[in-house]
Amino acid sequence: MKIGSVVGITVFVCLMALFQWPKMDQHPKKDKIAFVTLTAIGWILALLLIYFPDMPGPNKMVGAIFKPLEWLIPK
Repeated sequence: MKIGSVVGITVFVCLMALFQWPKMDQHPKKDKIAFVTLTAIGWILALLLIYFPDMPGPNKMVGAIFKPLEWLIPK
């Protein structure tokens, strides 16, 4: 069942990229790199959520990063 989801998401991402790429011809190279990077990150996150549905969200990551800096904030 997971393979079907992976294939579906991959096909969707490919169709999205194929639909948007001709419109990107008039944009600079930096915009194309940003588009590819953000699309790839979204695709990877979608695949990770399929295989690891109990993966902690972004709030946990932000909390882990800034918890040691808690002493800097006045109460």
